[in-house]
Amino acid sequence: MDSKETEAHCGNDVERAWRFWETGGRFQKMVFFFFCLSMVPNGFVLVIIFVSATPNHQCSIPAVNLTQEWLRAIIPVEVVDGLEQSSRCSRYRLDLVLNLSSQGFAPGDVNLPDLPQEPCVDGWSYSRDVYQSTIVSQFDLVCSDQWKQPLTTTVHYLGVLVGSFVLGQVSDRFGRKPVFFSSMFLQSVFMFVQVFSTSWSMFTICWFLSGFGNISNYVSAFILGAEILSGKIRVLFLTLGVGLGFAIGYSMLPLFAFFLRDWTHLQMAMALPSLLFLPFWWVIPESPRWLLSQGRVDEAEAIVKRAAKMNKVKPPLVVFENYRAEDPKARQEKHHTVLDLFRTRNIRAATVILCLLWLSMSAGYYGVTLNSANLVPDPYLGCFIAAVVEIPAYVSSWLALGRVRRRLCTVSAMLLGGVSLLLLPAVPRSLRWLSVTMEMIGKFSFAASTNILFAFTAEVFPTVLRNTATGICSTSARVGTCLAPFILQLGLFSKFLPPVILGSLSAVSAIGAFFLPETFRRPLPETIDDMQQGKRIHCHCLVRKEKTQTEKVLMESKF
Repeated sequence: MDSKETEAHCGNDVERAWRFWETGGRFQKMVFFFFCLSMVPNGFVLVIIFVSATPNHQCSIPAVNLTQEWLRAIIPVEVVDGLEQSSRCSRYRLDLVLNLSSQGFAPGDVNLPDLPQEPCVDGWSYSRDVYQSTIVSQFDLVCSDQWKQPLTTTVHYLGVLVGSFVLGQVSDRFGRKPVFFSSMFLQSVFMFVQVFSTSWSMFTICWFLSGFGNISNYVSAFILGAEILSGKIRVLFLTLGVGLGFAIGYSMLPLFAFFLRDWTHLQMAMALPSLLFLPFWWVIPESPRWLLSQGRVDEAEAIVKRAAKMNKVKPPLVVFENYRAEDPKARQEKHHTVLDLFRTRNIRAATVILCLLWLSMSAGYYGVTLNSANLVPDPYLGCFIAAVVEIPAYVSSWLALGRVRRRLCTVSAMLLGGVSLLLLPAVPRSLRWLSVTMEMIGKFSFAASTNILFAFTAEVFPTVLRNTATGICSTSARVGTCLAPFILQLGLFSKFLPPVILGSLSAVSAIGAFFLPETFRRPLPETIDDMQQGKRIHCHCLVRKEKTQTEKVLMESKF
């Protein structure tokens, strides 16, 4: 048979083996719970909320002979947003104050606003009411160096962006398992090294490398789980498992931060859990789908037979019979790169649409998340509320993906998030509770969209490009992440701009989902030909097409 017929048979061969090794389920349960647990440390990456928090501060006053009255008066009072507060970046000139004090003058005897001021030449004193220490208080990232504080977060997400782009292709070339465990190790090591940072530059470089490993760990675990698991348990992992694992870690973060208010102790506590997963290298297998795509049929069969033994099922002597019909060396030579995502019309259209959806989703998610610090005065409670909202979002996305078509799931979630933000400027200031509710509806929708788009992307692209495609889409998402803080800054010109821009972007991009191929209850494509055969990217909601008998059978199957 020719190569196309062989690959078509191979696709059926893979699905038959997947149904076989799911029997009994012990192997799948082990893999499922391991990957769900491995997602928990990824929620800790938001530790930057507390590590880079800016405590209340003012100019430090050296030990000089001043009365308590002058010590209280030496810091000027400023009016910010209609409220009076002590200046954070200036003080009255110390030499003049000392001279006035030595002459017997009290603060009430002079016109203080007329006195010349000077910057905090002796450093700053920081309040410890909320935080014992942060990188802001340790490296003095305030006043003239305040720009370094938001840049720290931006650099981290640049690391995430680079990791999304690079390691997705590395995973498709060298395997899911090595990238998964190496990136987990990389993330933990550099988070741990940050504790010993002697400068802001050293901390930021380590934070970049930690972000590089974090997203690679997340994406590799997602793809590895998607390719090992099958049927309903795969949908359960891609939606509820991945989402709840992250949300549990995210929800635990403010609890750790509440008790560990020194940033070095908190950072160390967040770095160590990932190392506990490294011994599972000898338990978790490589993706058999990836092995088959590389022509390593014997290794794939060994994994399936091992799973069968764990499930107490007797496997056939030859599991992937049709895969042996093709020359393994020829299959190994078929290396794919990111360029293959733009080589043909179908794949190019799917790539562009999904990248736009990921960018819009991420911009909306982080726009609402970064603004959630203003929900309540207590930052720990605010973070907890924003985290807990994600749990029902992931449960809802899991229920929807098990019963509703992928395009409808995507459009509904993106539109709900977009509309909730578009309506936000219309809420009166007196109804603060309604504004908070609308923001959390947006957070709910964008969190659900994250799960839906991960699952949709994994099902649209073939095995040979799946991790590369997910990495590219994740890279687009990181662009949205980097844009979110700048979009929020537009609120300085008009409070309506950020929600209108984020809401419009989400609502408009949702239309693109109508032009993606439907993947509900269909087998994962193994090759580019599987994705190409008879498939054109068009608006299915406008074109009625009679299903063939083969399609009807596929729709009724477990996949």
